[in-house]
This record gives sequence, structure tokens and C-alpha cells, in this order.
Amino acid sequence: MMDWTSKKILITGGTGSFGRAFIKYALEHLKPDVIRVFSRDELKQSELREQFKHPSLRYFIGDVRDAERLERALRGVHIVIHAAAMKRVEACEYNPFEAIQTNIVGTQNIINAAIDNGVERVIAISSDKAVNPVNLYGATKLCQEKIVVQSNSYVGPKKTRLSCVRYGNVVGSRGSVVPIFKQQAKSGEVTITDDRMTRFWITLDQAVRFVHSSIEMMQGGEVFIPKLPSMKITDLARVLAPKAKLNVTGIRPGEKLHEVMITEDESRHTVELGDRFVVEPEFPWWSASTPAYAKGTRPVDGFRYASNINTDWLDDQRLHSMIPEEYRDTPSVEIKGFGDKDKFVGRVS
Repeated sequence: MMDWTSKKILITGGTGSFGRAFIKYALEHLKPDVIRVFSRDELKQSELREQFKHPSLRYFIGDVRDAERLERALRGVHIVIHAAAMKRVEACEYNPFEAIQTNIVGTQNIINAAIDNGVERVIAISSDKAVNPVNLYGATKLCQEKIVVQSNSYVGPKKTRLSCVRYGNVVGSRGSVVPIFKQQAKSGEVTITDDRMTRFWITLDQAVRFVHSSIEMMQGGEVFIPKLPSMKITDLARVLAPKAKLNVTGIRPGEKLHEVMITEDESRHTVELGDRFVVEPEFPWWSASTPAYAKGTRPVDGFRYASNINTDWLDDQRLHSMIPEEYRDTPSVEIKGFGDKDKFVGRVS
């Protein structure tokens, strides 16, 4: 186990849904020396300051596009969690150069500043949409993964190690379908694009715990993927709006029917390890330096981890239990997150 009490952490996109959740978790459980919140929005930083009022928090106004600002912000930092991104599919499609500047060039700036400052560990938050991307957001996340993984070759004798986590839709995060469905339910009609659609589902708390445990495990170059349950979009609509009519509007440009988190080609260099899969880098020196994954098992030939062929499906009770409290009509069964001793992978206790 890593001793976090002497560590200085920087979180890009620190005022977003994930950043706020990780800060709360870190202050309660990890108790690091310093958490630097790096983001562009001074109002949200002010709100965060009022929410936590903790002496370990520092606030940096800055943009990941600004390499010089990142160089200053990363001085003395031990761990970087890179969560800043343009993530709205339609916004990325309409503003492609902006998406590239933030999601790809911004990541390059993080990598360069981290290596130059001797940061110990960098973990970037990716998405299932990076796999076989059909929209620009997914394509930028694919590029992000590639440059983070391959950047380990640039480190040389320095101690910096860089990895990624890739997971599915986060329940109730900003831009999530959950608040949209809940709002539409008031009108008596909920719109879905296709009634065959499936998605991987993860709570914010589970995402935070997964990132924490992945930082502790990482050797440099991996992509960590949690084992998650799948859900049908029609089931989610029914749980959130049981009395509403479903209106199927047709799939939108850049949208998939099902999400994939591991392809057949990736599975050839993937290890299944407890509550997760680890996609190992294809570096020549990798196999000789990773005893941490020696106990893992290799997936069967042709394995593909996709939301429509998953073996774990959410029923109504489990689906309801994963919905944030502000969107529930009735109390829920308690669920556990990644990192608990029973290696929870999405089931209601």
C-alpha cells in the first residue's frame, strides 16, 4: 500500500464531477499532504473552496492547453490525475479543433510537464468511447491513451510512470442521461434513441476507488479496465420514469448501439486480475518487468468485452441502487465500491 500522507497530488479538471468526488474521497481516506486543484473556472473553484475548507487544498487557475502554466503547477507534485477534457460528443463534433487542443495537445502538455518535473505517477481518465471510435470525442480519447502509454518510452532514467484508466458511463455525472430522463419524466414522455442500446454502468464512487487502486498498482504503460455490469437503456428509462411513455427518436450521428471496452486484438495482451482487466503495453521490456501481474489469467482467444455480450446485467433493484440519491424516489440498498476487501465488481450487497 502506498503512503499518501506525504504525497502532493494535482488533479486536472479538479472542479468536475470526478474531481470533486476524488477530492472528497482523498481527504477522508488518503489524507495527502497537498491536493492541487487545476481548472479553468474560478467560480467552481470558489464553490469548491466553500464546500471543503481544508488546509491541504490549493487552487490553480489554468488550462491544460497552457504548457507554461502546467510546468509551474506540477513543480513538487508526486501524482497527477488527468481528468480535464471536453467530453460532450456533440460539442466535440461541432468544435473539432477545440476538442483536439484540449484532449490531445492538453495531454501532451501534461506528459511533458510531468516528465520534466519528475512526477512519480500520472494516470489519465479515458472512456469506453476510445475503443473503435465513431465520433471525434472517442478519437481524441484514443489518441490520449496512445500518447500516455507510449510516453513511457520518453522517460529515460527519470522515475515518471504514466498509465490510463478506461471505464463506462458514470451514473449521474454532468451530461449523464440520468438527470435528462428524470427531467423528461415530468412531461410524461422519455426519449431514447434506440431501444436496443446497452451501456456499461459505473457509479462515481466506484470510479474514484478504481482510479485510486490503479494508481497504487501501476507499473507504467497499462490501461486499467474495471469489470462492470451492463444495463439496457430501456430498463434505465423504466426505473427512472415508470409511468412515462418511451419515444424512440432514432440513433444520433456518432452514437453506438453498444460499447466495447476491450477488443479482440487488445485481449491478446490483456490480463484478467480480480476486479479488473489490465491491457499491457507492447513494449519489448514489459514481460520481464511485471511480476505484479504474474498471477493474472489471460482471456480466451477472441475475447471481446462489450456491453451487449456481458455476463453481468443490472436488474431493476441493482440499477436503482446505483442511481444518485437526488434522482431516487425511494431509498436504495447500499452498494460498495472498488477497493473494498470483497473486490466488489458492481453487485448490490
